[in-house]
Amino acid sequence: MTATRTNADPGLFGPDSVTWQAHGDPMMWVAGIRALYLQALHPRAVRGVMQNSDFRRDAWGRLMRTAGFVGTTTYGTTEAAERAGARVRKIHRMLGATDPATGERYGVDEPALLLWVHCAEIGSYLHVLRRSGFPLTDAHADRYLAEHRHSARLVGLDPGSVPANRAELAAYFAGVRPELAAGADAHEVDDFLLRPPTHPLLVPARALLWRRVARLAYDSLPPYAHELYGRPAPPPATVTRRLCATGTLLRRIPARVRWQLPPRHILRAMERLGPGARPAPYKIGRQAAILDRPGEGAAD
Repeated sequence: MTATRTNADPGLFGPDSVTWQAHGDPMMWVAGIRALYLQALHPRAVRGVMQNSDFRRDAWGRLMRTAGFVGTTTYGTTEAAERAGARVRKIHRMLGATDPATGERYGVDEPALLLWVHCAEIGSYLHVLRRSGFPLTDAHADRYLAEHRHSARLVGLDPGSVPANRAELAAYFAGVRPELAAGADAHEVDDFLLRPPTHPLLVPARALLWRRVARLAYDSLPPYAHELYGRPAPPPATVTRRLCATGTLLRRIPARVRWQLPPRHILRAMERLGPGARPAPYKIGRQAAILDRPGEGAAD
């Protein structure tokens, strides 16, 4: 890439990664909500959230903290990413949850729970970006998943245990499927995402904007998730059209305007690395000739 400072710290991923380009896309917000819906279907994982989190009172703060972690680990320096990971691991070590049916006490940092949260999150990012028209080929998707063994390590997972391509991710979801259920906690998350607490003056905006985004995120879930929640989604082709239309609309907002919103990770990365570090979808295409060579990708 031109005009990129080679002597500056590129961070964990760097401007030549798929992650660097993909995480600058505005559809990441829709993908993040989808991840919350999916994560809530693991009873042990969602119980840890419900018993330790103040998300009902601080929904925006929690969302911004999650976005801040993703932004720091993607666009921050290596040191900043490692610090962010250390903070997350420290918090997780201190937290536990209790199964009300058995009285079992367990830590929220169990590898199986961390792996579920990671796969639901990264899988949702990849699914929504691709389905909404972001130019990721199968080979790009595999590269993206392999890159995110870095983020898995930061939260305390063994990178070797984390799916590194689409085939491995699909196998993981198939294996974990029998453990999933939509209990009371999952339905509380569902209700919260549709009707998050807000100031009375903002209730019309919540109905007009937020609920549409939340419904789009829900509709993009896999069929088994719709079955568990007990609420149907429109036909897949309709959902895909809506995702593409939303992606087209959001991508028309100038990037410099979007990136001015806190916490401004991308702008700070460009200041550190130079203007050539600017993430953009067209830069994905530059890698296609290399990434799409036969044998580079994995079958779905």
